[in-house]
Amino acid sequence: MTSRRFPGWVRHSGVGLELAGATAGLALIGYWVDGRFGTRPWGTVIGVVVGLVGGLYNLVRESLAAIREAKAEDDSAGGNVASKEPGKDGD
Repeated sequence: MTSRRFPGWVRHSGVGLELAGATAGLALIGYWVDGRFGTRPWGTVIGVVVGLVGGLYNLVRESLAAIREAKAEDDSAGGNVASKEPGKDGD
């Protein structure tokens, strides 16, 4: 089982920053390649595209892991919250 040092929202809150970081980092590397080899603007464009693809891949992977984790927690709790219908509690 995963570590319980931090709540789930803390562990998954950095995914957006990872997307931005991957995009910005690879864009900067592409900018450096452009300046070094005179390939302007292709190094930057390729860096941004690769950063976005990698960041989005990580975002989807982490989101699916969070969904699986939440489903496992719901199953282990034993209660099926979805079976409770609104208005059926005697109101």
